[in-house]
Amino acid sequence: MRKFLFVIATIVITACGGSSGQDKEDVVTWEITPSSLSFSGSAATKKISVKSNGDWRVKSDQLWCSATPSYSYRGMVNLDIVVAQNPTENQRSATLTFESGLSVYNYPVTQGAGEKIESYVPAGYTLKFQDEFNDGRIAGGKTPMPNADKWYFETGAGGWGNNEIQNYIPSFRGTDTCAVISDGTLKIIAKKVGSEVLSIRMNTKGSWQYGYFEARLRMPSGKGTWPAFWMMPKDMSLGWPTCGEIDIMEYVGYNPNIVHSTVHTKAYNHMIGTQKGKSTTVANAETEFHIYAVEWTADYIRGFVDGKQYF
Repeated sequence: MRKFLFVIATIVITACGGSSGQDKEDVVTWEITPSSLSFSGSAATKKISVKSNGDWRVKSDQLWCSATPSYSYRGMVNLDIVVAQNPTENQRSATLTFESGLSVYNYPVTQGAGEKIESYVPAGYTLKFQDEFNDGRIAGGKTPMPNADKWYFETGAGGWGNNEIQNYIPSFRGTDTCAVISDGTLKIIAKKVGSEVLSIRMNTKGSWQYGYFEARLRMPSGKGTWPAFWMMPKDMSLGWPTCGEIDIMEYVGYNPNIVHSTVHTKAYNHMIGTQKGKSTTVANAETEFHIYAVEWTADYIRGFVDGKQYF
C-alpha cells in the first residue's frame, strides 16, 4: 500500500502587477490553501482555496491535470483540481500557473505511480517489438510524436472500404496532429477541421507471422467512433479477404463497453456468411485501460482481454 502525506498550509505570494488595469506599483497577492497538492495514481478531484486582490487566470502544463474554474475576479474562490488516472508506473508532476497582469505564480501538483501493469504473455515467447511511448520525436518544436523508426502512417480519404468519413493524415500536417505522445501514452485523435474529419492510421514498420500481440488501450466514447487494433498482411497482392485480416480489438461507439475480436480469410468472411469472431463486455472500457491481445499460431487464433480468453 502506498502512503501519502497531505499537509494543509497557506502560501502567500506577492508580485508587482502590470496590465489588467492595475498600476505597476500595485501589489498582487494570492493566498492558496493548501500550498501544494499530492494525489495517488487514481483519477481524483481535490479542492484548493484561492484568495487574490487581482483578477487572474490559471492554466496547467499537463493534459492530465486541470483546474476549474480557470479564471476568477479578485476575492476568494474554491477551485476543483482534477487529475486523470496515471497509466504509468512512474510518479508524475504538473504545474498550475496563476497569472494576474505580469504577476505569475507556479503551483505544484504531484501524482503517485499508477497500478503495476499485469503481464499476460504466455510462456515460451521472446520479445521482438514494444513501444512504451517514452521516446517520441518532437514535431514543430512542441508536440512529441510517435517514433518514426518504429511507425509509419497510411494517409488519404476515400472510405477505406468501410465508408469512413475521416481523412487520415501524416503524423503532422501543418498545425494539425492526430497522434500525440504524453505521460507514456499515445493519443490517437479524431477531430473536425473545417469540412474535414482528420485522424490517424498507424502501422508498425516491422511485420511478423505468428506470435502473441497485445496493447494496453482505453476506448473513446461517442457514436461514430470505431477504433481498432488489428493486423493486415505485409503483402496485399491477393486482395481482401484472401490476404487475411486479424482484428485483435474493435470497438464500435454506438455499442458502448462491447469489444470484438474477429478473423477474415478466404474461407471465413462476412460476404459468404462464414465470418468468425466473438464479442465480450468490458464494463469500463471507456474510463480504464485494459490489455487486449491475440495469440496466433499455425494451429489457432485466440483473443483475450486482461488475460481472459473469449475467442
